[in-house]
Amino acid sequence: MIHDVLIVGGGPAGLSAALALGRARKRVLLCDGGPRRNARAEHIHNFVTRDGTPPDEFRAVGRQQLLAYPTVELRDQRVEHIGGTRGAFEVRVGGEALMVRRVLLCTGMVDLPPAIEGMAELWGHSVFQCPYCHGFEVRDRRFGYLASDDPRSVDFALFLRGWTSQVRVFTHGRADLEAARPRLLTGGVELETRAIRRLVGTQGQLGQMSQMSQISQISHVELVDGTQIPCDALFTHPAQRQVEVVASLGLALDEAGFVKVDAMTRETSIPGIYAGGDLITRQQGAVFAAAAGVHAATMLNHELTADLLASGALVWPAP
Repeated sequence: MIHDVLIVGGGPAGLSAALALGRARKRVLLCDGGPRRNARAEHIHNFVTRDGTPPDEFRAVGRQQLLAYPTVELRDQRVEHIGGTRGAFEVRVGGEALMVRRVLLCTGMVDLPPAIEGMAELWGHSVFQCPYCHGFEVRDRRFGYLASDDPRSVDFALFLRGWTSQVRVFTHGRADLEAARPRLLTGGVELETRAIRRLVGTQGQLGQMSQMSQISQISHVELVDGTQIPCDALFTHPAQRQVEVVASLGLALDEAGFVKVDAMTRETSIPGIYAGGDLITRQQGAVFAAAAGVHAATMLNHELTADLLASGALVWPAP
C-alpha cells in the first residue's frame, strides 16, 4: 500500500496535521521516533483549553484522538531516509522501505544552548526562550537575558519588562551592545558586559504556581571575576539546527537556517515536500506549531486530492 502522506514528527504540528488529514480521509503515516524538543518543559501554555497541560499529557490525548480515524497510522520510529520525487517518494522507516505520495516535515528544531557550566541542568526549568510560555510563572522576579551578537536583541530585553521591573542583559563578553546602554537604562534594563563563568542553581519551586514540581532553580549568574549576580529566570535565544533527516534533503533555507516554504501552500523547495512548525520560523510555541501543521496539511490535501482525482486513484468503497 502506498501512503498518501508521511508526517515526520509527532509534536503539536505533526499531531494537528495528522488530525486534519485523517478527517480528510487521507492515508497518513505519522512517524515520531526522535527526542522531543520540549522534553524539559513542565507545562504547555498559551494554548486555549490546554493551558498548563504537561507535554506528555498533550501528546497522549492527541494520539488517542487520532485512533478515531482509521486511515491514520502512528509509528514510534525514526524516518531514516527520504528520496524519490513528488507522487512517488521512497522512504525508509525502521529499516522498512515504503512509498508515499507527499511528505510533511514537522520535526521542530534542535536547540544548541551556549556551552556555559550549569546551562544544561537548568535548561527548560529556569532558563527559557519564550516569556509567553514561561514569563507569567516567574513574574515580578529577577530576570536575566543572555544576548546574542545581534544589536536587535536589545528590543527583547526591553520587551521582558512587561513581566517584571528587574531585567539585566548579559553580553557574556561577546555582544557589542555598549551603544545601547542609554536606551536600556531608560527602559529600566541593566547591562552586564563581563563574561559568564557559570550558572548556579538550587533545588526549589519555580515561580508562583504551587502545583509545580521541585526542580533545579537558577539562583545567580557567576561572572569570570567571581562576581555573583542574583537571577531567578534567565532567557536566551540559542542557535538552532535542523534535524538530520531534514538537513539531508538539501532544502532551501533562509539566512537564519529555517526551511523556506511558500507562504500560502507551505511547500518547500522540493515539490511534494511540505513543512510546518518550528523548523520554518523563530515564532515558536505549541499553539503556533499546531496552527502551522493544520495550515500545511490542508494546503497539501487540496493539491493531493486533485492529483488523486486526475489519476483515478481516489476510490472509496460504496457506503
